[in-house]
Amino acid sequence: MFVTAASKALRLPGKVQCVSVAQIHISTRHNLLYGFWAYAFGERATKRFGPNSKIITVDGNLATGKGQLAKKLAERLGMRYFPEADVHYLAKTTGDGTILPEKFGGNCSLDKFYNDPKCPDGNSYRLQFWMYSMRILQYSDALEHLLSTGQGAVLERSPFSDFVFLDAMYKNGYIRKECVDHYNEIKGVSIDEFLPPHLVIYVDSLAADVHKNILEKGNASEKKVALSYLQNIEDAYKSSFLPQISETSEILQYSSNEVQDVEKVVEDIEYMKFEKGPWIEQNDVSLHHLRMLVEDKDKVSSLIIAPRYLPETTIGALEYDSAYHQFKSLPGRKYQEGYNADVGDKMIWLK
Repeated sequence: MFVTAASKALRLPGKVQCVSVAQIHISTRHNLLYGFWAYAFGERATKRFGPNSKIITVDGNLATGKGQLAKKLAERLGMRYFPEADVHYLAKTTGDGTILPEKFGGNCSLDKFYNDPKCPDGNSYRLQFWMYSMRILQYSDALEHLLSTGQGAVLERSPFSDFVFLDAMYKNGYIRKECVDHYNEIKGVSIDEFLPPHLVIYVDSLAADVHKNILEKGNASEKKVALSYLQNIEDAYKSSFLPQISETSEILQYSSNEVQDVEKVVEDIEYMKFEKGPWIEQNDVSLHHLRMLVEDKDKVSSLIIAPRYLPETTIGALEYDSAYHQFKSLPGRKYQEGYNADVGDKMIWLK
């Protein structure tokens, strides 16, 4: 609900370590964004690209070791690691990073989904739609990081694979057909604006083994996940996502045991030639337009908004107006980051 309003304060957290860093970038004191004049004066993304200037996503079912593999790969390859986006991704990457109340973060709950996936208030689809929105924002952050610094990025999952959860929810009877149609409409007008990952690593683990791991190591809510839901996720990965993404991205597939050998995975990556997909067709002009898009979080957010009535995601104008002003009254949320005296920002009129 507040993706567009809150995204105005989005910034990429963390330190950048790379050989060459863009000279025109975002800062609190000098709010200079990359744009036409930067390009006109010679700013080019390809100038700082190297062998590891790639977008890599690690996909797979729940509890398969994706996070550890992604983190170790990023460290080993000198890339930036993006942990899997959660429902609080927007709050964590804007303002002071404080976790906001549920009503400002999609009005959905993962724990509620695990405890009552068929809850009549529509939580399951709100969660799925919000997670797609968060993955779109995170993926745009990863692309912006790559294009502005040359440093590659490793992510856990992406908006390209997000639909496997939608498919599983629908097959398990958690959401309605109208929700699937709404999701596909939003995805249809948003996903093609972004280049797909250079490489997708799929961690393969049988749903029964995943379920066993969750029962042994998961929290109380996660232990309530149905085996049929996990099986449908696995089926969607293998029957839909992997065949589709293989047309545009390189694919490596390992078992959950094989990914323990990170050096073997790194060796396989180093042998790849990356001669597939739309990335090889890009030039400075197309990358310039992509960079213009991904740095404009309002524009990215607008891609996931459609004027469609759906009970699960639609709220009334008065309710929205009230929530919007409550959001703006939170500390550090009234103005752009760096311009809020209520959180201690100084010399505002000189910025």
